[in-house]
Amino acid sequence: MTAATFHNALILPVVGEQPWFWGWLSVDDAGRISGLGEGTPPADAPSPRHDLEGRFLAPGFVSAHSHIYTGGMRGVAPSSPLYEWVSLNGQMLLGADAEDLYWMTLAGGLDHLSNGITSVYNFTQSRVVSIFDYERSVLAPQRVHSPEFVTRQIDGLAASGIRFVTSVRLDDEQLREDDAFTGFDTAMRYLDTVPADQNLGGSVYGAVQWSSSPATAERERTLMSSYGITNQAHFVETAEQIEIQQAKFDWYDAAGVLGPGFAFGHFVHPTDEMVTRVRDTGSAVVWQPMSNGRLGSGIADVPRLLRESVTVGMGVDDQSCTDVSDPFENMRTGLFLQRGLHSDPGLLTPADVLALHTLGSAAAIGVADRVGSLEVGKFADLLIVDPYSPHTGPIWDPVATYVLGCGLRNLHEVIVGGSTVWRRGVDDPQRARADHELTERMIASAAGSGIRPVRLSAPAGTAGS
Repeated sequence: MTAATFHNALILPVVGEQPWFWGWLSVDDAGRISGLGEGTPPADAPSPRHDLEGRFLAPGFVSAHSHIYTGGMRGVAPSSPLYEWVSLNGQMLLGADAEDLYWMTLAGGLDHLSNGITSVYNFTQSRVVSIFDYERSVLAPQRVHSPEFVTRQIDGLAASGIRFVTSVRLDDEQLREDDAFTGFDTAMRYLDTVPADQNLGGSVYGAVQWSSSPATAERERTLMSSYGITNQAHFVETAEQIEIQQAKFDWYDAAGVLGPGFAFGHFVHPTDEMVTRVRDTGSAVVWQPMSNGRLGSGIADVPRLLRESVTVGMGVDDQSCTDVSDPFENMRTGLFLQRGLHSDPGLLTPADVLALHTLGSAAAIGVADRVGSLEVGKFADLLIVDPYSPHTGPIWDPVATYVLGCGLRNLHEVIVGGSTVWRRGVDDPQRARADHELTERMIASAAGSGIRPVRLSAPAGTAGS
């Protein structure tokens, strides 16, 4: 990391009273923001100085809910609801081993970075590969791996250079209790091998939605207390078996896990009582509009949650159900769905969804002290977005142009901790190899379940950059 100053930029800080300003931002040798302001940089601002020529300078996006290993399953089950889709995902992974998950995760981390996501809450694929049992409304194990199946995913994300929270499922109903807790402990301790600036902490992959007993909620509470970590649980995501899902909310509440360290992922079909308890306990909600739409899960009532002062973040979810991990598209999808549903164009603004996918996401997963906005002392995780290539026309409202008129085609450069990790037009050999390994390993894994793609491998010369 090298100190530098970016100037002549249209800055979107996503914090404070000014939604945008023309100015400068400096980065110190530790990769943190050391200063920013309007106009030209002061004489003592560090060099080198980079003239952004009027481009946007904004915080990196935060995906508060991702399953980052899933890029090899894009386009699968294209017209299926959640549980059919997730079961097919499980079948396709039955042939995978720990090394396969390393490459799948590395490819996913690099893909997130190239789309402007610089921090992510990552649900690791459990060491127990399962399919959904409709009769019992639980996850039915199909293959069990050693803890290395999870720790190699940690290695993959660390190698990508992205910042990440690592979420691990206990699997207390699929494994012996001692084995489940030992495996969880192995993963949490393994996080010590991750560079400190990348490691945003560990978390519990909440699994009460698929459990058969309140004991799972109580065990998750023990983990949260023992390790001092957060918890995010998929909950009331789909209308399928909705009464069963809603009834399990009380298990979490009774176990005492609700609070500022707890988030519900999706939360599409809550009861009024559930919303009240989330508000009163200070719990958070993470919204995935693209995947909820793709899977026909429903539309979360995010405007109501915001009116209730609930902390809300956004995530791009699985690469196999978004199916492009594109935060610009995710913001617009959420914004347009809410406006259309409520017939109210003023219900959410571009500034609202930009805040949700940056600072709101960081707050929902407990890392807002380090990422999510442009503030002195935070990590210098920056996006340079060029509204002139391709040209978006005159800029009447900078935040509106950024959210509504820009996209991945305008993304010029991604910077993490002051260092460039992706730049348009620059080939990345690591990405090329990771994409190749992902493709070949995913094909081999799925073949064990008799699932084969139309094209068996990527044509030569098509590796990502």
